[in-house]
Amino acid sequence: MAVEPDNAGVRFPPPFVYLGALLLGLVAERFVTLRFFGIDWRLLVATGALLFVAGAAMMLAAAGLFRRLGTNAPPSRPTTHIATTGPYRWTRNPMYLAMAFIYAGLAIGFDAPIAFALLPLVLITIQTQAIAREERYLEAKFGEEYRRYKARVRRWF
Repeated sequence: MAVEPDNAGVRFPPPFVYLGALLLGLVAERFVTLRFFGIDWRLLVATGALLFVAGAAMMLAAAGLFRRLGTNAPPSRPTTHIATTGPYRWTRNPMYLAMAFIYAGLAIGFDAPIAFALLPLVLITIQTQAIAREERYLEAKFGEEYRRYKARVRRWF
């Protein structure tokens, strides 16, 4: 009888999805020049920087919590604890949300509307190919404890 691997079965590192789409959008900007509604570049940079910093802070808080709990962040590794404190009090996926903020911050800061327009596709991919798998894994591994957490805390916000 085959033993199921102790991980979520996510087939790719999720940060690569964000990075790949961002780079694709930035490269596309070299061939199709679009700009965000003629907004002053200083406002774009400030908005982008704010989103980037918020995302980076959330990512550091979530990663630090995983380290303190002694559990793994990559979905390709076994999960040993359910994180329910820190940013996990407000969202079940602060790392993916943080990556979305960082992505949006970079797309806005670089005035790259094509890259920004790709973000919903990235989020759909993350939702269907990473989060859905992780939720099935966590529910199978932690049962009622995870179901209670899931009922209490929203997926994104």
